[in-house]
Amino acid sequence: MSKLGNFVWGIADLLRGPYKPHQYGAVILPMTILRRLECVMEPHREAMAKIVAEHDDDLRRKTFVRRATGLPFYNTSAFTLEVALEDPDNLAANLVDYINGFSSEIDVFKHFEFETQIHNLDRAGRLNLVVQGFAGVDLHPDAVDNPGMGDLFEHLIYRDFEAANAEAGDFYTPRDAIRLLVDLVFAEDTDALRAPGTLRSVYDPTAGTGGMLSVAEEHLLSLNPKAKLALYAQEVNPASYAVCKSDLLIKGQDVSNVRHGDTLANDLFAGETFDYCLCNPPYGVDWKASETAVRAEHKRGDRGRFGAGLPGVGDGAMLFLLHLISKMRPVDAKGNGGRAGIVLSGSPLFNGGAGSGPSDIRGHLLENDLVEAIVALPLDMFYNTGIATYLWILDNSKSPERQGRVQLIDATGMGSKMRKSLGAKRVEISEADRAKIVQTYDRFTETSTSKIIDNLDFAYWSITVERPLRLNFACSPERTKTAVDTKALAKVQGLGEALDTFGDALYLNREEFLRELSKHLGARGIGLTAPQRKALWQALGERDENADTCTVQAGPEKGSPEPDTALRDTEMVPFGWGGHDKNHDAAGETIDAYYAAEIAPHFPDAWIDHAKTKVGYEIPFTRHFYTFVPPRPLAEIDADLNKVVAEIIDLLQEVER
Repeated sequence: MSKLGNFVWGIADLLRGPYKPHQYGAVILPMTILRRLECVMEPHREAMAKIVAEHDDDLRRKTFVRRATGLPFYNTSAFTLEVALEDPDNLAANLVDYINGFSSEIDVFKHFEFETQIHNLDRAGRLNLVVQGFAGVDLHPDAVDNPGMGDLFEHLIYRDFEAANAEAGDFYTPRDAIRLLVDLVFAEDTDALRAPGTLRSVYDPTAGTGGMLSVAEEHLLSLNPKAKLALYAQEVNPASYAVCKSDLLIKGQDVSNVRHGDTLANDLFAGETFDYCLCNPPYGVDWKASETAVRAEHKRGDRGRFGAGLPGVGDGAMLFLLHLISKMRPVDAKGNGGRAGIVLSGSPLFNGGAGSGPSDIRGHLLENDLVEAIVALPLDMFYNTGIATYLWILDNSKSPERQGRVQLIDATGMGSKMRKSLGAKRVEISEADRAKIVQTYDRFTETSTSKIIDNLDFAYWSITVERPLRLNFACSPERTKTAVDTKALAKVQGLGEALDTFGDALYLNREEFLRELSKHLGARGIGLTAPQRKALWQALGERDENADTCTVQAGPEKGSPEPDTALRDTEMVPFGWGGHDKNHDAAGETIDAYYAAEIAPHFPDAWIDHAKTKVGYEIPFTRHFYTFVPPRPLAEIDADLNKVVAEIIDLLQEVER
């Protein structure tokens, strides 16, 4: 397929000069679609023309065309690329007539603004050459089947992104990654999918050009050729939407289920759920454009998609994770529900501390037992980015042995080096690699590449450990200068002279020092506000482990030790620490036991501020697969160093000769 892809993209060489490389796709992609539609219609043009001539009504035309040809669209024009080329002087007008002759389902050319491109090509003197090039490309279904056409679109999209220097968050999902995701999502239902009368729905909220949906259909039909699969898609980019819609239209899908719009701001399938959901959201792309709608839906709580939490505005990937959960078919009376698969970077595994939006989102998934497996993919899998990527497999009706647990699969070593790189893509998942990963998933056992973890092993309490504030106080010249130079005290007249009267006295008790301070300032008629008084003792104090503990001076905590913010520490206490129960109710006893064992022996005066305790969730994927590699023996290292030193000495001696 890369050979055909290179040939098709090679036509772009004709555009050099009038077009810049990043503009090639605006011509090559719609021309490819036009040629594919033409090849699909070719055996039926005579029947189609007859029906068009006999019926003026659009609905009747569609009905009779579908009945006669199996195609869900028609064209009223008598032109083909070859016929249009026969009249070179009117080629542009003939092509416009051709694309405008398609029935309303084919709106792909409108989204590419292709009529404008036709006139631009004509003015640049390139139209005839480009049309000749595409007229010679055989895209008949007998020559290029639907999966092959998907591969061709993948190649062309990659070349388009490459020419445009697309950002990392805008890359196209390679077919090998899609096939693995589809295999894993369908894996639990393989036997059921082979049953007679199988009907399933698949949804992609970031459909792109429809690659995931095409592979899902290909997979299901390979299991059961008589199965029926309804495909649903939403895509925000108009050109990608157009490619997706035309591709699914040719396959006979209901294109009213392919919708154009921003999924986060406006769910065009609101209230609908699906058997399978697939998604590869853009990485590291902000959601500022959708922020108003997203925050409004977040405020609806459980009645909205984003009630569990909101990630930072800088990356919306976890919003798509929540969106997928809302689109999974609810569990029915037979215990069957929905499954989903999503491609994510490493960030959603651990970003955000306890109490943050990302942590709360992870908690929502884990507490509701929705995460079935997470697979770490090999690096360098994608065209325009080399970042680490993971497949999350979600299920709201897990099999009994998987309930309450998550399977982590390290597939970073299960890829194959490509003979020739495609951009940043240097590694691919071959059929053998894919079979090995799916087998690891199916076996659901502990191995060096598979770990089975209880859901709540990813939960922890974030505790705040406080230590008392201990300060000594003195009015030395250095401390006095620091105090009077403080912004809050700079305008207090006579303050420096008043502090000089303290001499070299050192105070180890703050209350005692403040009493003396009041006397010295009062004697000189100096009055300070509460903020100024605080700024003064802070400037005159220094930490001293031998000083008395400072106590809270006002409020309900008056008289209790005052915490030293500089010594404040935050620690993570895993659920189930020390053999305690893994649940929220065990917080008190678990944290108290942790304090007694891990904190008190080292800092007896420390305490935990329980009001600041929060529950957090993170998935430290790599930690579960870490293998300790002991350092080399010192003698071996010394021997290597001595060898290198000897070589350097020999080289220096040769230079001296």
